[in-house]
Amino acid sequence: MEEKNIGSLYATSQRLIRLTNTTFKRYLTHTIDWDSHLIAIKGQRGVGKTTMLLQHIKERFGTDTTALYISLDNFWFMSHSLTDIVEYHYNHGGTHIFIDEVHKYNHWQTLIKNMADEYPDLHIVYTGSSMLKIDYNEGDLSRRQVVYTLNGMSFREFLDFEGVVTVNPLPLDTILSNHSDICSDICSDTKILPLFDKYLRYGYYPFYKKDTAGFEMRLQAVVRQILNEDMPTVEEVTYPTIQKISKMLMILSERVPQTPNMTELYREIETNREQGLRMLNILERAGLITLLHRNIRNFGQLSKPDKILPGNPTLMYALSPEINKGTLRETFFYNQLSTVGNVTLPSKGDFLINNKYLFEVGGKNKTFNQIKDVADSFLAVDDIETGHHNKIPLWAFGLLY
Repeated sequence: MEEKNIGSLYATSQRLIRLTNTTFKRYLTHTIDWDSHLIAIKGQRGVGKTTMLLQHIKERFGTDTTALYISLDNFWFMSHSLTDIVEYHYNHGGTHIFIDEVHKYNHWQTLIKNMADEYPDLHIVYTGSSMLKIDYNEGDLSRRQVVYTLNGMSFREFLDFEGVVTVNPLPLDTILSNHSDICSDICSDTKILPLFDKYLRYGYYPFYKKDTAGFEMRLQAVVRQILNEDMPTVEEVTYPTIQKISKMLMILSERVPQTPNMTELYREIETNREQGLRMLNILERAGLITLLHRNIRNFGQLSKPDKILPGNPTLMYALSPEINKGTLRETFFYNQLSTVGNVTLPSKGDFLINNKYLFEVGGKNKTFNQIKDVADSFLAVDDIETGHHNKIPLWAFGLLY
């Protein structure tokens, strides 16, 4: 391939790297072993995967073109192949390639596998939709790569992003045992509750800073992109099915926190149980809803959920016509805890963490009445700055990652 046909990709890569701000970094940046030969990073659209890649390239390689960033939604790939650019980059001294939006490419798993085999000393990092089912259908990548998932911003990261306070991620056991001192220390110089309200409204997605006033409309546009653009590249779905999935999302957004009558839901979107469960699974993997069960599910198992919540609190403000305070609290709690542990629905209380810790989630007047006789039980309470004993401020669970 002639160099003039490929120079635009290098120019785009260098421009994006140069313009990337490295002041704030997502939590996963410090967890990834960037020296691995093959790295996969999954995540919902809008949570910062691209920025994280560009930050890493800028800090490690600067303007050195041995590292190349490409996005597969670039129009260049309408008439050129990924294989061509990889071969050119390698033959011209390239040592690292960072591939964004891999789900946009047909048969991407086979292609990545072949790249890893044919260029064993080329470091490959690729990102894709949270819906990716790596190794389900084609290519054997499981033994060749390290897979990471980038979640949306935690409340801890939001505080750092806003320049309010910098706090290291805290293990759950540390929060449970030492929350009084932790919260008192943070709140001594910070009005935490107004910041927590702001986080719930728009803090899960880092792009809020670019347009806070129009944020909800932009997030709605992101949801439409997930449904109309990303979903068909990952799932074998027809346009009518996408319409049904979109309708299902809006129905659920209006009805949470109640578990809907599933038979009625399937009837409303004109589908059967099997397809309805598949649609729910797709929406969950897309990060748009959360399906809760009494027991930890087997991988890939499709079963009727015992409760349905929005994917994260910020989505509630963009999609729900009314904000139910109880649902908002539970959504935040589950969203933060599920990143660091297994969360199930117990027979008593609201959430069971790692089959050990029982939690009730509520407002500041919440009592232990429902779980008073249960060992390792706690209250996660909203609208308080600090707590005592087993009564813990809800916002403190945003310090986990």
